[in-house]
Amino acid sequence: MKKAILFLSCALLFANPSLSGTKCFLATENDKVLIQEGDCKSRHACCSTFKIALSLMGYNEGVLENETHPELPFEQGYFDSFDVWKQPHNPTTWMKNSCVWYSQVLTQKIGMEKFKDYVTKFNYGNMDVSGDEGKDNGLTHSWLSSSLQISPEEQIAFLQKLLNQKFPVTPKSCEMTKNILFVEDLGYGWKLYGKTGSGYLLNQDGSRNKDRQIGWFVGWVAKGNRTIVFAHYIEDEEKQDAPAGKRAKETAIEKLINLIHNNNRG
Repeated sequence: MKKAILFLSCALLFANPSLSGTKCFLATENDKVLIQEGDCKSRHACCSTFKIALSLMGYNEGVLENETHPELPFEQGYFDSFDVWKQPHNPTTWMKNSCVWYSQVLTQKIGMEKFKDYVTKFNYGNMDVSGDEGKDNGLTHSWLSSSLQISPEEQIAFLQKLLNQKFPVTPKSCEMTKNILFVEDLGYGWKLYGKTGSGYLLNQDGSRNKDRQIGWFVGWVAKGNRTIVFAHYIEDEEKQDAPAGKRAKETAIEKLINLIHNNNRG
């Protein structure tokens, strides 16, 4: 029966073009690779997965206080691509709703000098926070399908440092960040933590290809003393309506459930 369910899940996954396009899925436990699919070394725009790094910065600087404070109001002129962004946000809803304007308010409070220093100390991807060429917008746009890029392997290394509290930030910064990254219970005692990211492929001139999305879902699943860290990256071959990050999350959860139920019992 379990094999039949697994076969049906896989059949549905590959039959649905909106869930295709996996370029990398990587999962590790205790530095041991459990699954590696595709090219996991190439760098791509980090998109909203960078909110994990921003959270560490914000809590360490005292700009973020706890899971629910500060609550900041939406203001005219902020990014308002989604209706859910047009309302007050706090750290938990910021992460859950992937609210761009909250990130931008946060980085402006931190300032460019400290922002750049954190990215360097975190050894985050290519560490390029220059932003869009000629626009001097690195503080507010460098992670938005722009200059700042990271590979799935580097995502894994970054998350492992967060879990091991190996960054030059306070223990509270790590704990609060982990708390607001909780997504859901996967069953059998496993809890899922993670962050999506959606953006666009970059053309050779640095412009965004609005017909081809990229999507991330990165994080970890934990049960007792076990933690599996993962990174999933997708690219669309053709124009899709649904955000790629959401689709990357759906596919990653399928893969994680299969992994923990079939290869990681206990």
